[in-house]
Amino acid sequence: MIGFLRFVGIANAAIWLGASVFYAVSAGPAVVSPDMQALLGPKYFPYFSGAVGQIVLARYFHFHLACASIALLHLLAERIYLGRAAHRRWLGLLVALFGFSLLGSVWLGPKLARLHRAQYILSAAPAEREAAAKSYHLWHGVFQAVNVLMIGGVAVCLWRAANPPDELRFVGSTQFRG
Repeated sequence: MIGFLRFVGIANAAIWLGASVFYAVSAGPAVVSPDMQALLGPKYFPYFSGAVGQIVLARYFHFHLACASIALLHLLAERIYLGRAAHRRWLGLLVALFGFSLLGSVWLGPKLARLHRAQYILSAAPAEREAAAKSYHLWHGVFQAVNVLMIGGVAVCLWRAANPPDELRFVGSTQFRG
């Protein structure tokens, strides 16, 4: 059973880290790449590339939520099976990653989508569109910074899953002194 638990923990963390890095390095930049501009044309590129980016970002946040949930369940399963409490720092890291994912999914993602649409509403005043564009760029920068921190946190989760502590289950280490 411990082998299965270890496999689930490592597989979840590896998939989570791989998908996060893939989004940051490949999928996110591809949406705003010159290839996408050539595909959509210069007239439609700014709006539609951003709209596609918002769809991908929403999926990205949902993926983070799923992986964070699996990691928390894995920590609970370790607690039940191994009979040891999780270290506060690991639990805190997973709760923080889950919280950031939840915050991004229910607040930041929809906010970015609203601001993106507000930039291109023709009935709005130019000042309103410009304010929406500035706000969008600010919040997108916040997302990028938090995303880098989350990737770092997920990398730490992978390291922890691959290198679990070697604590004994029933016997204290002080009983083995010679």
